[in-house]
Amino acid sequence: MGFLSLLAALIVPSLVLGAAEPTPDSVSMNKPAAAEAPASSASAAAGGKLSFPGIAINLEERCVDVEASVCLPHGMLELVACTKGTKEHESIVATEAKPRHIHAALLLLGAKPGSPATRQPLGDQAERWIDVPPHGGPVDVFLVLSGKEGKMAEHPISDFIAPSSRRSDDSAAADQKARFPTHTFLFAGSVLSGDGPGPRRYESDQSGHVISLSTFGDELLCLPAIHSQDNDALMWQVNATNLPAVGSKVTLRLRPRLSPAAKAAQTNQPPKVGTPP
Repeated sequence: MGFLSLLAALIVPSLVLGAAEPTPDSVSMNKPAAAEAPASSASAAAGGKLSFPGIAINLEERCVDVEASVCLPHGMLELVACTKGTKEHESIVATEAKPRHIHAALLLLGAKPGSPATRQPLGDQAERWIDVPPHGGPVDVFLVLSGKEGKMAEHPISDFIAPSSRRSDDSAAADQKARFPTHTFLFAGSVLSGDGPGPRRYESDQSGHVISLSTFGDELLCLPAIHSQDNDALMWQVNATNLPAVGSKVTLRLRPRLSPAAKAAQTNQPPKVGTPP
């Protein structure tokens, strides 16, 4: 299914029938074809009329805003965000929004999904496997918090992650206040599972892995490369210096980094000649 067909599958049932909800099969692993244009301003605007509980598509800011709450004041991290009732003890925030709906919202903004990390057999040697790193379009991750005088302010997620005291590398030992190196994650897009009749399962809906620091293989957003989830290998912990109290409502903001061509398609303007991607 191409990108425009995917938009039709998402938008038409919800607008015409009202109660229809996108299924995992309709939002998941259908990658936008290279020759097809990203979401136009018209299709994105239509997508804004969809009902994704806990999610808002912000066309002006070209981002997806997800309702979340702070769930961890201190401790080791495997995730930035999880779904409620799953891994709040290892995540900064939790959300009731469904990962497959977040996936659909990112698609409507023109973001390109890829794949989480996988393991594949090495040639015809069934007993030998190789690790394949994740890939996907870049997405910047922020928390939007109430600041001075009640004004909402956008903070990169790296502000709330600090080196773990377990780290043995010299840089962490020298500077325990060192910041997490990035607020940009990959739109891996989770995976589908299940055989037989009926829709397949969107695995991130089941596991709760929305934005991961460790590698699970079914996350919606992840870091580049492969990162062990073994306790001894966890390298990051919560930096609660400017984090609201547990239970506080926050906005998890996801802003895809779009190419000039993709941005032009959304605004119906030709890209500037010579503008780097």
